[in-house]
Amino acid sequence: MLLRSLKLGTSSHSGISISRETHIFRSRSLRNSEMAPPLLSLALPSETGRVLSIQSHTVQGYVGNKSAVFPLQLLGYDVDPINSVQFSNHTAYLKNDAGYPSFKGQVLNGQQLWELIEGLEANNLLYYTHLLTGYIGSVSFLNTILEVVNKLRSINPKLIYVCDPVLGDEGKLYVPPELVSVYREKVVPVASMLTPNQFEAEQLTGFRIGSERDGREACNILHAAGPSKVVITSIVIDGSLHLIGSHKKEKDQSPEQFKIVIPKIPAYFTGTGDLMTSLLLGWSNKYPDNLDKAAELAVSSLQALLQRTLNDYRSAGYDPQSSSLEIRLIQSQDNIRNPQVAFKAEKFN
Repeated sequence: MLLRSLKLGTSSHSGISISRETHIFRSRSLRNSEMAPPLLSLALPSETGRVLSIQSHTVQGYVGNKSAVFPLQLLGYDVDPINSVQFSNHTAYLKNDAGYPSFKGQVLNGQQLWELIEGLEANNLLYYTHLLTGYIGSVSFLNTILEVVNKLRSINPKLIYVCDPVLGDEGKLYVPPELVSVYREKVVPVASMLTPNQFEAEQLTGFRIGSERDGREACNILHAAGPSKVVITSIVIDGSLHLIGSHKKEKDQSPEQFKIVIPKIPAYFTGTGDLMTSLLLGWSNKYPDNLDKAAELAVSSLQALLQRTLNDYRSAGYDPQSSSLEIRLIQSQDNIRNPQVAFKAEKFN
């Protein structure tokens, strides 16, 4: 077994400070067991971070963890996924979606999630710089997520929790109504960054959003509840999509807010919200004080991927408006790793 002799100190990059001493200690504790090799993501941490991603999973297609893990890995992150569900294919939340007619699979419950956390902790594997959560289908599972947040922060108080509060879209809930109050009262206050869509932001704030001003005010309400970074990923205003971002850097200062206007693509895609949140995590960590730049990179990556997906379906002779489309994630990896910024943020005064 090889363990390098490292000088004590810190590795600091992109807003993360990781103690080498902490990781060497953890690696040595592993070495002292009879067979366990060192965990290199702890012994030799990446300059970006180590992410625990708790989301859904499909065997076929790209939603949930299938949509989020690969992009983060391309951006240099070590990512450990826990699948809240494992389904054969996506479930077509929208009633008017002409996607797959059925699905099969299993759902992880809160006790099973906690058993996985206990297994990681028992082997000194529970040090993470980021927690990412997406679709969660029950109150009991969501309450266990809150226990996970507390546990991770007891080990790393600087843990960044990025929460995509998947509740619904276009006026319809995807989840049991009782989840809304749990998100509003318990989850939002412990999140570092929140990435709701328009409908979800309205559910969490009780505030109807019909304009840019409304979007900015919704961000202010969410800041007051907890997270320093809020990105409302899509607001429909006068037929176009607007992203509203807000970063409250100091409690006694007004947040820095911006918008990105995004042209609507005439098709419905699965997994885009999960992908967008993972990209926002990845780029906002690389540019911790420039949420607008992170959003430009994330939006530009996503739009290039969606355009590729649309073109490929058309090349295959398929009408892209006839059903939901599976995104071309693997084919778009260059757009993820090295996006060309085609959508610029406009700061509000």
